[in-house]
Amino acid sequence: MKIGVLTSSRADYGVYLPLLRKLSSDPDFDVNLLVFGTHLSEKFGNTVSFIESDGFHICNKIQTLVDGDSPADIAISISKTISGFAKVWENNKFDLIFALGDRYEMFAAVASTVPFNIQVAHLHGGETTLGAIDNMFRHSITSMSKFHFTATEIYKNRVAEITGSELNVYNTGALSIEAIYSLKLLNITEFKSKYRIDLSLPTVMVTFHPETVEIEKNKDYISELIAAMKAMTGYQIVITMPNADTMGLLIRNKLNTFIAQSVNVCGIESFGSLGYLSCMKHCKFLLGNTSSGFIEAYAFQKPVINLGNRQKGRLITQNIFNCQINKVAILECIEMVEKFRPDMESNIYGDGNASGKIIDILKKLKAE
Repeated sequence: MKIGVLTSSRADYGVYLPLLRKLSSDPDFDVNLLVFGTHLSEKFGNTVSFIESDGFHICNKIQTLVDGDSPADIAISISKTISGFAKVWENNKFDLIFALGDRYEMFAAVASTVPFNIQVAHLHGGETTLGAIDNMFRHSITSMSKFHFTATEIYKNRVAEITGSELNVYNTGALSIEAIYSLKLLNITEFKSKYRIDLSLPTVMVTFHPETVEIEKNKDYISELIAAMKAMTGYQIVITMPNADTMGLLIRNKLNTFIAQSVNVCGIESFGSLGYLSCMKHCKFLLGNTSSGFIEAYAFQKPVINLGNRQKGRLITQNIFNCQINKVAILECIEMVEKFRPDMESNIYGDGNASGKIIDILKKLKAE
């Protein structure tokens, strides 16, 4: 079975990783990566290098990113992605395409498959993020896909509602949980040697993306977050940079200025999966509005201060502390988080074998 895998950023590639490894080691599958988006941008860390160093076959590199991040720029990028992939589908044949998540560039790549009647398998459908336009893109990708592999039973049921059918909808659990269980994460000494960051110090891991529904509020949001970080005492702060979203450059620039002016703060463009998960494992808590605060942090039983509405609609577990984006609320929430003691039940996001389940389903479908 010739498989194409759409990957546009460090985030989706890290989630795909366990599936890519198992597919690539199975002689029944010919795995080809279609690389685009921020992977190919120096500004965002040229993360295609992670794919190349891991040894996966890249069959196409499609330049889709534009310089700006205004609404017009995002629309132009969507158009560029659709036209770029039209040439790919015209000249390449695949039995199945994998798409993950909800990004606008992933939506555009999948939309381009529709006239070609290409079969798409969607990962992480059925989820909800009301503070981001990604919510519409995710559900659109679901509608355009034939196969669906969800992270929980609740999300499986939502996909069935969206498509109007339970056919080809499977709850396999989250791939990112499998990465946590399968990777040999770095210990504190190894992490310090690789990144020059000492995680033996009390560390807060911060990832803040723009809210893309009410974009005009992002300038105030980042100012409030930085004010709160300036007031945090006794912590080392590790900041990972935001996605390529509307107003993402404004947030990136504000964060870089703050990092340059602070002795207890360091910024990382992209850790890669191993570094990111290792940092999460050893940090005291997460602060921001990233989806990894809901799935990966749950597996680590790590407390998360979830800011604002970007992730509103996701499942809320006991380690999630929802918080308004203002200095006072954030500092008050930190006091609550410091008292958190994990006591969570079995993982609602699966048993760590999502990739094995997906491959078994694909082989069964092929045999039928």
